[in-house]
Amino acid sequence: MKITEEFIELGLHNGELNKMQLALLGEEFPPQVGWESLLLGRELSVSDGNLFLFLRGKFPLTVQKQIVKNYQLVADFHKKKKSAQSSDREAKLQTTAHTLVIYCDGACQGNPGKAGSGLALYHGAEKPTLLYGKYTANGTNNTAELYALYKALLLAKDAPKAEIYSDSKYSIDCITTWAYGWKAKGWKKKGGEIKNLELIKQAHILYESIKGHTTVKHVKAHSGIEGNELADRMAVQAIKDKVEEYKVYDYSDINRVLSLSEG
Repeated sequence: MKITEEFIELGLHNGELNKMQLALLGEEFPPQVGWESLLLGRELSVSDGNLFLFLRGKFPLTVQKQIVKNYQLVADFHKKKKSAQSSDREAKLQTTAHTLVIYCDGACQGNPGKAGSGLALYHGAEKPTLLYGKYTANGTNNTAELYALYKALLLAKDAPKAEIYSDSKYSIDCITTWAYGWKAKGWKKKGGEIKNLELIKQAHILYESIKGHTTVKHVKAHSGIEGNELADRMAVQAIKDKVEEYKVYDYSDINRVLSLSEG
């Protein structure tokens, strides 16, 4: 995440930051004149951003340090929990080595606004392949989610068996449920137009052709499911980098990807 004036304002207490807050931002205490302008635009991890806000207040240095220790204890606890979940996931993937598992997600900054889509592909016990793209300067949350699901269906087409997970009930229902009624009525519905109709048509036709070996399921957003979180980060990255055609995201440390900005 980037440091903004709004973010700094959230951390201020009586117009000041304490020593540990400034340390997180890479500044000395007391800060030099004009310190606010020097910080703007710097990158800060999501974890450090959260800790910065937890530290808000006028506390003795010993209390500040204790807050940091407590925060790290909580972070370590969740890291161990996530590691255990990851081990369970790998064990499951070993038993379904021929199943392609795809998580897809869309993001939009403003609605309408800048939009992008992301995917995380799992096959066997290999590390997931991450894709990001379909940047649109004037998209919506729904179009971004639909583009992501359509791309997932395209990828599932050539797999012997595939499972697709999306946190968008709208996009899933459009393609796997509502489309049947709309199609029977000549692609019309009561109460007005069907938004994103052409995209829904394409995705529905594709879904019909592969549903014998592909399942599409809903997953709760931001609930700690690795694939969903990775797809979310890729959707945001597509907006950040303005990637129009889907690209593979190169990475070595999955935790660093998870620390990228959330949608």
